[in-house]
Amino acid sequence: MAKQYTWHGKTESELTGLDVNVFMKLVPARSRRSLKRGFTEAQKSLLRRIAAGDNNIKTHCRDMVILPSMVGKMFRIHNGKDWEPVSISPDMLGHYLGEFAMTRKPVTHSSAGIGATRSSKAISAR
Repeated sequence: MAKQYTWHGKTESELTGLDVNVFMKLVPARSRRSLKRGFTEAQKSLLRRIAAGDNNIKTHCRDMVILPSMVGKMFRIHNGKDWEPVSISPDMLGHYLGEFAMTRKPVTHSSAGIGATRSSKAISAR
C-alpha cells in the first residue's frame, strides 16, 4: 500500500477544503504575518483567476503565499526577464511564489578576452 501524503497532519483532500484562517495557523510565522495583513489588489485579482478555474496563469505577484487552492495549478511567474513555468505541489504550501522563479542566473566564466589581462597579449588575434 502506498503511503498517503500529509502536510502538517492534513491529507491533500483535507487541504483543498481549508479556509485561509485555518491554513494561517499551520504556516510559519513569516507567511502567517503576510496572510494576516490581508491581500493586495494584485493578489486579490490573482485569487479571482484561480477561483475562476484558470490553469495556466501569468503573474508578477512574487510575494503571494502559496495557498491550498493553488495546488495542481500551473503558474508562469515573472523573474524580471522571462516567465518561469512553475507547477504547484503540496510541498510548496506556505512558501512564496517568488521562491520558485530565480531572478539571477549562476555565473559562468569563460576564457579572458583579448586585452583583458597581461597574459592575453601573447595570443594572436586571428
